[in-house]
Amino acid sequence: MTALAARAASLLLRYPDDHVLTAVPLILDALPTLPTRIAETLRPLAAHRAGGEPGALRTEYVDQFDFRRRSSLHLTYYTCGDTRNRGEALAGFAAAFKASGYEVVDGELPDYLPAVLDLAAADDTGWRLLRENRVGLDLLAQSLKESVYRHAVEAVRALLPAPSSGELDAATALARTGPPAEQVGLQPFGSSR
Repeated sequence: MTALAARAASLLLRYPDDHVLTAVPLILDALPTLPTRIAETLRPLAAHRAGGEPGALRTEYVDQFDFRRRSSLHLTYYTCGDTRNRGEALAGFAAAFKASGYEVVDGELPDYLPAVLDLAAADDTGWRLLRENRVGLDLLAQSLKESVYRHAVEAVRALLPAPSSGELDAATALARTGPPAEQVGLQPFGSSR
């Protein structure tokens, strides 16, 4: 059941190209086989995609995910920002994919939430990565609270153990300050030694 839920959430969080939209009726047909709470959480987004005009769905997706940093589908962005530490975090994701024998689709970063969900559908390593990056999921859910896409993220969060108090504190702190910024090499020009 969790593998099916992960795969459904992955497809619903991907760019709505023709291939992805073709899968929406299959997702709707599969929802009754999932636990009611998960099915009812995924249903609004699946119905939105089933009833939407493809061009409008694509524009909505780009507006939501490509122009708003706070709604990034890349999990390491929340904890690492655009710093060199993110490279190390991405390498960790890539190593986890490789160890599982699972390859990320060309052009996708290994921390891309739909890719991690695909891994979770195939291997427990994906669930480990999601648990370890719970803070990013929580912040993503918070940033999507006015978006139909929040339903897929909420379904994923519901499949994970409840967050610890430390994870809640970390999410609250990051929500206030935003992702880390690079501090190395940012001395102002012309500073004296």
